[in-house]
Amino acid sequence: MSELRKDPITGRWVIVASERGVRPSDFHTITTVQSGGYCPFCPGNEAATPREILSWRSHGTGRDEPGWSVRVVPNKFPALHVEGSLDREGEGLYDRMNGIGAHEVIIETPRHEATLAQLSVREIEEVFWAYRERIVDLKRDRRFEYILVFKNHGPAAGATLEHEHSQLIALPIVPREPRAEIEGAARYHAFRERCVFCDVIRQDRKDGSRIVFENDRFVALCPYASRTPFQTWILPKVHRSHFETIKREELASLAEALRLVLRKIDKALEHPSYNLMLQTSPLHFESSPSYHWRLEIAPSLTRIGGFEWGSGFFINPTPPEEAASFLRKLEL
Repeated sequence: MSELRKDPITGRWVIVASERGVRPSDFHTITTVQSGGYCPFCPGNEAATPREILSWRSHGTGRDEPGWSVRVVPNKFPALHVEGSLDREGEGLYDRMNGIGAHEVIIETPRHEATLAQLSVREIEEVFWAYRERIVDLKRDRRFEYILVFKNHGPAAGATLEHEHSQLIALPIVPREPRAEIEGAARYHAFRERCVFCDVIRQDRKDGSRIVFENDRFVALCPYASRTPFQTWILPKVHRSHFETIKREELASLAEALRLVLRKIDKALEHPSYNLMLQTSPLHFESSPSYHWRLEIAPSLTRIGGFEWGSGFFINPTPPEEAASFLRKLEL
């Protein structure tokens, strides 16, 4: 079974997932994406994946057979396992627990060659609703504290399969980075009695230089302290701390914003690899006046080097104002 191990110096937890089967001799292959030939995510190959947890399907089609538009399955090689107990324990100064959690794959489309940017607004809505339904369901398991939904698109972003999909990992702890962000937002709220993300939206909409796109419900912007070139956030204009509180009628606006941003990034940067992350409040936190959920898109344009690893600083060679202006003016 995999383990969660806590760094005694920084407090950061690490998943040691030996069952995923990557050995030192395997690492030269992990920067390539499997393409061509047999695909376990294509319709007709449903038996190649674990049994589906959720799917949106045509009327009259059955579980684990063709006829689906979005399909959610357990990861065949999970970093964490649903079965078992945490069994927290200390080994001298080291803390560990069993690798209990959930690791799922959201197959976003039955079409093998289609990218998320190429899907229709309606198709992207269905992907978001699958995210929401899985978070609501997993929230019932009191062992889980935090869920991250993420997407690795392209080899430079860590993708190993070509067919478009995203992943969901439910954790028994709140990771250090989200916790630090939540605590920082809480300090800002305690001082100013306002949400810092709402203030970012207000100031950046007024200034305009970092805005990429906005519609009636969402705004896309390149954050002031972007860590990487063309990093983009999509935030709801109305304050919400938990993504799973989203209403079905809001999804079209969110899908429109994401589709446009991805299509602009594809055109501007010649279809780069990217990471997509859904940053939302921990599962069992109350609705927060200080935290604000968002989607984050980070194109894989620079490499993490020794300075970044050693200092925690990121060097961004493209000012967010320049990136936003370029994307905003780009005609599709």
